[in-house]
Amino acid sequence: MTVHIGAKPGDIAETVLMPGDPLRAKWAAETFLDGAVCVNEVRGMLGFTGEWKGNRVTIQGSGMGMPSLSIYVNELISEYGAKTLIRIGSAGAMQDDIKLRDVVLAMTATTLSTPSRGIFREMQFAPCADWSLLKAAEAAATARGTTTHVGGIYSSDVFYDERPDLNEQMTRHGILAVEMEAAELYILAARHRCRALAVLTISDHLLREEALPSSERQSSFGDMVEIALEAAFA
Repeated sequence: MTVHIGAKPGDIAETVLMPGDPLRAKWAAETFLDGAVCVNEVRGMLGFTGEWKGNRVTIQGSGMGMPSLSIYVNELISEYGAKTLIRIGSAGAMQDDIKLRDVVLAMTATTLSTPSRGIFREMQFAPCADWSLLKAAEAAATARGTTTHVGGIYSSDVFYDERPDLNEQMTRHGILAVEMEAAELYILAARHRCRALAVLTISDHLLREEALPSSERQSSFGDMVEIALEAAFA
């Protein structure tokens, strides 16, 4: 048991899927895992452990933003022995050829700042996904016929962004989508020699000002979860 995770030793699997929303963790566990049991309720950040095709999996909410995710990832790795961590979440498209409900596999994650920034000081560390997970996820998406884009994303540290000039530069340099957690996940995974990947469903489009209605968001995220699970155990 840690300050933020109430699970007992052995309750957490080595493979952890991490949506930001704890209720999405509950939905994913109930939908995709067999025998899912709630192992964490501290601060309402729900976590569940069950099995997928005979493999133990934990689905643990991370909260919104890199500082929140950093807390949970640090504890999952250092206290519970997590080895593979896959973010499953939503993102806003930043390129014209990406459509709502498409899936983005984040090869790299550009960012202005993360909770780890103080460690690197003047160094501009380049956070990237684990290659084996990325390759397996792309293969799983192709097999499913899911429209998928592989490339760099932008992990923002603010939701209500007031830097349209920055967004323009991200788009200009080929960044596929924006979200708020992956860069810190990739940095922590590199530090602790773990595997990490972000599998993201496009829920909004920054250029076209489109968005999935809230009633459709959950039902549109099934492909993302299954791709993540297939990649984890490829």
